[in-house]
Amino acid sequence: MTLFHFGNCFALAYFPYFITYKCSGLSEYNAFWKCVQAGVTYLFVQLCKMLFLATFFPTWEGGIYDFIGEFMKASVDVADLIGLNLVMSRNAGKGEYKIMVAALGWATAELIMSRCIPLWVGARGIEFDWKYIQMSIDSNISLVHYIVASAQVWMITRYDLYHTFRPAVLLLMFLSVYKAFVMETFVHLCSLGSWTALLARAVVTGLLALSTLALVDRDLEVARL
Repeated sequence: MTLFHFGNCFALAYFPYFITYKCSGLSEYNAFWKCVQAGVTYLFVQLCKMLFLATFFPTWEGGIYDFIGEFMKASVDVADLIGLNLVMSRNAGKGEYKIMVAALGWATAELIMSRCIPLWVGARGIEFDWKYIQMSIDSNISLVHYIVASAQVWMITRYDLYHTFRPAVLLLMFLSVYKAFVMETFVHLCSLGSWTALLARAVVTGLLALSTLALVDRDLEVARL
């Protein structure tokens, strides 16, 4: 039962990444090392974020939820967008290729660094725990989130982006950066359970993905006219 549970969690967490890599056509472009480079950039950005947070935003030890402090901490996630832009600027090719390389490399690095050890240690325990299933599902949500964020960064950096779409793209980028803060605050205020919080995060990420996809399609349609 222990190995079976671990195998289920591992497959649920990692196979969507493998399927995305294969089905997106990245394997045909030999983009594996490009994704590895994106992962290395992720590690560097996270190190810079941790140093910044440890220096200017020490851990809050009070019993009251610090909204302003958490908002300021969430603002540091802008560095992820800068890192994604750096990765895409170093890759030549179509926009779809740049987006998928940056997003898949970034999300995979996060998966390995933040969920690999907990799954290996926890999911192999004697007792079954749903939190590891939730962790695996959450990794898939993170993959969608980084694809969306990469698409938004790609759009905002295009010189031929239709000017009326720029405010909408900036709004979506703002929502992507502060999505985690908004969801954490919402869960804290409403005292949501773990499954409800996971469902809410999936719904919000899905809405952002659909909005971004519609905006990308509309912009490309206008560019062809």
